[in-house]
Amino acid sequence: MQNKPVRKAIIAAAGFGTRFLPQTKALPKEMLPLVDKPIIQYIVEELVSAGIEDIVIVTGYHKRSIEDHFDYISADLRSNLKQGNKEQLLEETKKISDLANFVYVRQKGPYGNATPILNCEHLIGDEPFIYTYADDFIDAEPSRFAQMIALYQETGASVLPCIELTNDEDYDRYGVVAGEEQAEGIIRMSTIVEKPGKQDAPSSLANVGGYLLTPDIFSYLHDSLPSLEEGKEFQIQPAMRESIKDGNQILAFKLRNARYYDTGNKLEYLKTVVDMALKRPDLSKDFMAYLRQLVE
Repeated sequence: MQNKPVRKAIIAAAGFGTRFLPQTKALPKEMLPLVDKPIIQYIVEELVSAGIEDIVIVTGYHKRSIEDHFDYISADLRSNLKQGNKEQLLEETKKISDLANFVYVRQKGPYGNATPILNCEHLIGDEPFIYTYADDFIDAEPSRFAQMIALYQETGASVLPCIELTNDEDYDRYGVVAGEEQAEGIIRMSTIVEKPGKQDAPSSLANVGGYLLTPDIFSYLHDSLPSLEEGKEFQIQPAMRESIKDGNQILAFKLRNARYYDTGNKLEYLKTVVDMALKRPDLSKDFMAYLRQLVE
């Protein structure tokens, strides 16, 4: 039986971005630019190129500029660009609102990465979907989402993209998975532990860049919510562990030809800007010359 197509995605974008204050006091961290496009637009374009049609962005009260960015171009800006004979910029800007069908949901419920998923249950229905974050930037070929969808279409399982951790401190930053390798780089998960620390980590394989989830995850999230202790984060990992215990297949795989950037981190954000600028044909030559001047 052919698996259902993956047409929908959720982007979690309700966080405060405290690591970038005071910049993020008024500007959402998801709108920080990588050269001339905000981070979240790169994520949206990557989703669309992988076949996603409907994108739900889960936001908070301070994220209106995200909605404005993906809205139709205003008459004032359209007129200004036309009068300035900036037709190419006009066309690029007009395309933004046509990238996908956008829906915005205000996050409500306990703090944690599981809440945005339940907030969108009525929009996802019984379809598989991608759940990702607007500050997890991955430069990969094929894209991470294309790799995730390909593995799902082959297996029908939920899928988690992963990287090998090389720094001890990173074990305190990511969810770490363990399981049995079924094929090269593909692991049938036996567990996932959120931020375990190096000493308690079940492996060195960390989940980054989101999840491709089958709709049965909703029932596991509903079951885990009543037992949430006051003041604790509502995380997706316990629901995944229960799903695995029930015999459901969840696969982790090592991303191929990929470079991961945590753009919620200042240094990683700067590295991302530099690397993206060096990939631009209109900027790379002059920018590389400038960088060489700095180190000579």
